[in-house]
Amino acid sequence: MKIIDRYILTSFLKTFFPLFIIIMFILLLQTIWLFISELAGKDLDFSVIMKFLTFATPRLIPMVLPLTILLTSIMVFGNFSENYEFAAMKSSGISLQRAMRMLTGFMILVGLGAFWFSNTIIPESEKRFINLRKNIVKVKPAMVITPNQFNDLGDINIRVSDKHGDNDQFLTDVIIHKKSVRPGNYTVIKAVEGELQGSKDSDLITLVLKDGNYYEDIQENKPNSKKKLPFVKTHFKQYVLNIDLSEIGNVDMDAQQYSKGHNMLNVAELKEEIDTISSTYNLKRKSLHTEVDVIIGAEGLNKNIKIDTLQASNDTLNLEKYFTARQKVEISNNAISSVDVVLRKITSSKKSLTFKKRALNKYEMSLHDKYALGIACVLLFFVGAPLGAIIRKGGLGLPIVVGVVLFLVYHFIGIFAKNGAEEDGIPPFLGSWLATFVVFPLSIFLTYRATRDRGFFNFDFITVPIRNFFVKRFSKKKK
Repeated sequence: MKIIDRYILTSFLKTFFPLFIIIMFILLLQTIWLFISELAGKDLDFSVIMKFLTFATPRLIPMVLPLTILLTSIMVFGNFSENYEFAAMKSSGISLQRAMRMLTGFMILVGLGAFWFSNTIIPESEKRFINLRKNIVKVKPAMVITPNQFNDLGDINIRVSDKHGDNDQFLTDVIIHKKSVRPGNYTVIKAVEGELQGSKDSDLITLVLKDGNYYEDIQENKPNSKKKLPFVKTHFKQYVLNIDLSEIGNVDMDAQQYSKGHNMLNVAELKEEIDTISSTYNLKRKSLHTEVDVIIGAEGLNKNIKIDTLQASNDTLNLEKYFTARQKVEISNNAISSVDVVLRKITSSKKSLTFKKRALNKYEMSLHDKYALGIACVLLFFVGAPLGAIIRKGGLGLPIVVGVVLFLVYHFIGIFAKNGAEEDGIPPFLGSWLATFVVFPLSIFLTYRATRDRGFFNFDFITVPIRNFFVKRFSKKKK
């Protein structure tokens, strides 16, 4: 390694690591702010909080690493230009490409390391992060109950519209589904309000419901009785439920129950999951097509008949004289019923297919994101280094502003593309790579301008003719 290469690499690393730590610290504080409701007021051990922060850190790398590379490149090469170090290099016969050669090799290694990190460390940390969050939620029952959604609490599923009080113990508009050995919801309890009562020394918590109704489906063994759908309904002024919290109190924070999320899998597992979801999705579409054909009677049609073999006739076929009024009503009712069944079938299947397609798009984008991260790190270096040489300004002022603006544009393009791909507006491949495709021509353009000592834009072809025109004009007036 030559002295100039060692000097450029050392200058880059001296800026890279402090900047990386600062940006990571800022985004980690933002993460704590987002999840503060899951950590505060639960008497968690310090080790659990440290695990939470440790598992949350790797998921920030896809944002921190590209931003750090972009800002470091602009600052370092801008500082070289501002201190006339590039001028000294050029006078010694060292071009910008030669100065960037060592860092280019280093960026390629960083890109490969980013792919390895996103393929091994991030899925494992994401898996542990999600499971730790799920386990933390189980520590306090009052914190488990989130308004306007069903929550699993002991042997019941509970939904409330709102909760209030010093410890969120007062509940309003309570709906409860009691669990049973048989699959299904057979017992439903609805109440206007409720209150959680309990003590720290007891594993039981009392839920007092006021002014509500108790519904229970009766399971009959006889087929004729089942068709009547019998049930029991009781109105109550006060109803008391005792909930066992012994399992909630003994929560294993290291338990791993969730492992199939699109962010929790590596490349091999993602490819396997994509094949599975894609096969299920195609099978459901084919099944829907077949069922609709059966309902409308398309399967019974003779599809071998050719239109050209039919004899043309000017006479219209009048079917009214072949059917009575009663038969016409029956035919119309049957047609309406068939259309209604088809529409219901398509509507219900559309929701399931949309959900499957959205999940498939997420898995495909997660696969491409692992490759796009390493490529983006290299391309952003070729954006930041030439840009720093062009603006000829180092330090924490203008380079930070320019770098942050460029990264926000890159990041927002990626967000909008992924949202569009998730809703099947654009292909998932394009959703992951669109921001990188935008950066690629920009990196070529800036490198080309910087290696030829030109500014970001050259407006001489516009300004020079205008200036010459006015110079000639005023010189003629003086004469």
